[in-house]
Amino acid sequence: MNYGFHLDARWEYTEAIHYYLSIDAKLAESFISEIEHGINAIRRNPLTWRIVEGDVRRYLIHRFPFGIYYTCNNDFITIWAVMNLSREPDIWKLRRGE
Repeated sequence: MNYGFHLDARWEYTEAIHYYLSIDAKLAESFISEIEHGINAIRRNPLTWRIVEGDVRRYLIHRFPFGIYYTCNNDFITIWAVMNLSREPDIWKLRRGE
C-alpha cells in the first residue's frame, strides 16, 4: 500500500534522526530502522493498530518513545505525525485542520 508523509511529519522524523545522530550514529540507525519497520507493518496491515480518535490510528515504536499517527483512505496511508509521545499529544490534529 502506498503512503505519504504530511510535511510536518516528515520534518519531525528528520529532526528526530538529527537528534539521535547528535548522540550516536548507531542510535540514529536503530531509530530509523524502528520507524521503517513500523511503516512497513502499517503498510501490510493498516487496520491493526489502535484508533486514537476518529479514523486516526497510532503505531507505537519499540525502544523509542515515539508513535506514528496515520490514517488509511482509499488504499493510501497518510502519516500525520512521527512524534515523541512526551510532546503535546494533539499536535497532529492541527495538521488535519481539526
